[in-house]
Amino acid sequence: MSDSKPLSIIVASKNPVKIEAARESFQSAFVNSLVTVVSIDAPSSVPDQPMNATETRDGAVNRVKYCQEYAANNNLQADYVVAYEGGVEVLDSVPSTYAVVCVANAERCHTGRSASLALPPQIYQRLQQGQELGPAMDALFNTVNIKQKGGAIGQLSKGLQSRKSIYISATQLTLSAFFYPELY
Repeated sequence: MSDSKPLSIIVASKNPVKIEAARESFQSAFVNSLVTVVSIDAPSSVPDQPMNATETRDGAVNRVKYCQEYAANNNLQADYVVAYEGGVEVLDSVPSTYAVVCVANAERCHTGRSASLALPPQIYQRLQQGQELGPAMDALFNTVNIKQKGGAIGQLSKGLQSRKSIYISATQLTLSAFFYPELY
């Protein structure tokens, strides 16, 4: 989709992976627009490591709502607000990680979901004990702050995919509801 006007988005995070995923997603969708990004550290109001679909979706939606309120209260204009929430869920008896993206503009709000990746049992056990996925991965693979790099997905896929790549694809797919609003 092309457009010729500047496009401003708010990303509900200070995490560079999320910021760049949103920027790249919107730049690819609006190729003739100059995309500007403002990042806001937005709370999810769910556990630090969501462990089911409801918590994960709610976390992304809550972050968008926070940013919309923040923008309204601070006279900050944005064409879109984007939030990501990484979660864990047992799918077909297999603990898996994935992300939910929430994209909103003044008229609508839609969520999408990324591909999922099976988690090793020792990682899932740590999550059940209250650890977040990033620190659990750091401990197992002796990495530092993996969640602001390739993430568990990058590590476990040996770089074939990354946290950023799945955020980009999920965001691009979620934007379809904005490209064809009459269908959604």
